[in-house]
Amino acid sequence: MGRNRVTRSNKQSKCDSVRAYYRIFRRLASLRRRTAVPPAHAHGKHVLRVTAMYIEPAAFRASSAESLAVSETPTAVWIQCLPSPLFAGKKAPLKTYEEVQPLLQQGRKRDLKILIRENSWPINSAVRASLWPALCKQHQHGKSMLDGFYWDMVTQVFGTVELPDKPIMLPPFVEATHCLGYHLTRKGRAVADRVVSVLGYACPDITYSPSLYPITAALLHFMPEEECYHCMASLVASKEKMFITQTKLLNEVTWKTVMQIAKKHAKSAAQHLSRLSGAIGPERIYADWQWWILAALPFPHLVRVLDCFFHEGIKVFYRVALAILILFHKHSTNQNSEWYAEATKNGVDHAVDKFCRNMPASPTKLLRTAFSIRALSSQYISRVFIKTEMTLKSKQVITGSRLVRSRSSDNLPTSQSQVNIQMMSHTLTIRERMSEETCKQMLFTLWSWLPVRITMYQPVLLYTTEEHGCSLTTFYVRVEHHEPTLLMIKTCNNEVFGAYCSTRWFERNQKDERGNRQAYFGTGETFLFSLYPERAKYPWVGCSANADGKAEERVAHGSELFMAADSKMITIGGGDGQAIWMDENIRFGKTDRCSTFNNPPLCPSGDFEIRVLEVYGFSGA
Repeated sequence: MGRNRVTRSNKQSKCDSVRAYYRIFRRLASLRRRTAVPPAHAHGKHVLRVTAMYIEPAAFRASSAESLAVSETPTAVWIQCLPSPLFAGKKAPLKTYEEVQPLLQQGRKRDLKILIRENSWPINSAVRASLWPALCKQHQHGKSMLDGFYWDMVTQVFGTVELPDKPIMLPPFVEATHCLGYHLTRKGRAVADRVVSVLGYACPDITYSPSLYPITAALLHFMPEEECYHCMASLVASKEKMFITQTKLLNEVTWKTVMQIAKKHAKSAAQHLSRLSGAIGPERIYADWQWWILAALPFPHLVRVLDCFFHEGIKVFYRVALAILILFHKHSTNQNSEWYAEATKNGVDHAVDKFCRNMPASPTKLLRTAFSIRALSSQYISRVFIKTEMTLKSKQVITGSRLVRSRSSDNLPTSQSQVNIQMMSHTLTIRERMSEETCKQMLFTLWSWLPVRITMYQPVLLYTTEEHGCSLTTFYVRVEHHEPTLLMIKTCNNEVFGAYCSTRWFERNQKDERGNRQAYFGTGETFLFSLYPERAKYPWVGCSANADGKAEERVAHGSELFMAADSKMITIGGGDGQAIWMDENIRFGKTDRCSTFNNPPLCPSGDFEIRVLEVYGFSGA
């Protein structure tokens, strides 16, 4: 009797299990019917309009949306996109644009950041048609463009708004090998070409920007041409955050920044990559870092990365690059693994590219890996970026009046920079007794030494002893709240030298924890220069440590004495001497070798009498 009871109990349990599995199966089937990717003709109205114009539907579905297609067994990526609690616990349904919009309007950037990271909208979601333009618009600088502005520009450049039959010649800053179309139709490619060409016409300061075309092509999947142009113009002109590098120098800075932060925040993965790189070295691998994301990642992964990128900036790309390295390390550590064999057979650069193309992690897992890297703050990334930029700039070798440049042409003055230099030359008192050509070459040399971002701003004469008198008090009143500033001294012996000061002179009033005024202040972006009779730049000695790959190594305190000032004097550069010292009457000064810049005296006698002191600021910096 007891045995029969146990048997019936077991049978009952099995029946209950079967019923439970059957309920789950029916629910799964229902969910798959509700969440299946609709055919091209069934997309939302806006998506239909754009897709029909620009995108190859068959190629797009076959190659780009494969991870969302309905199959006999739902893939991991498809599961990640389901808003169902069956797969994600009690996860909230995906937000609509109407729910996102209040965060944008109220400027709640942190809340918006978290929301975008957590909402894995499927690739065919119509939310991006409104979300992406709104995200880009928040970064625009200056007045918003008037309706019809883009078409006026198109008419000005091409003479008509009709798409030409012949291929459009792209600007020289585009890299022909990386004009990625992401399954755009022939018409879509022509539209992308036109948007990029108009951008090149409107922004003549862009000298090298290989990522600009792929991002334009991605935007055209979700919006019409005019809106795409406005988005790209906002990203290019953004002041608060960087989205798109626009010079060869900054492009090089980005991959070196990735290499530096990988050594600290993905140490094991970076060491693994270095071992596998062998004779070619890891630098060549890191140089392609942005193409891991823009060219190799499957399109659904890229779209989710761009969701975050359009809000947070290039730091998202940095994090995703590190996540790729971490995942590649995880899947290629075992010497019997497919990816280790690929790296040893065809090279680690090909292995990383192939790994990205066959990314084993879903878009959600890739982003989760990227955003779970601890202590990788925006401030830290910015600090590494600026140090790397300083290092590359300091590698220019100055010998007498001959300026030896790096292979990059970035430091050649752009059209806007030349206008700025011309404006500065008109107010320059120290040009007296110099030929126009000498003065022009002197300013071009000086401009090539400035941080690239500063050369885009208009120089403004803040203070000159010729007009404002020789008073330190007047100097502070007119100069102290400007950052950065450029000091140029002409002595009574006609020597010309000075300093680029990266920090406000008002910092002389800041106090330490004990309530005492800081003796020295400033940053490693400060540098000294000599323009006449010899031309030379003397950067901070800490730059040499960066050049040797020791970005985190601390230099001695005596080599970090950048700027000092009080009511009696001004000093630039300290440690075993003062590079530039001026008295309270701005009449006499002295110059010595100092540890901070490792410079010789800037004039032969060491002591000098000031004929003219001029100080420039940069409007909008």
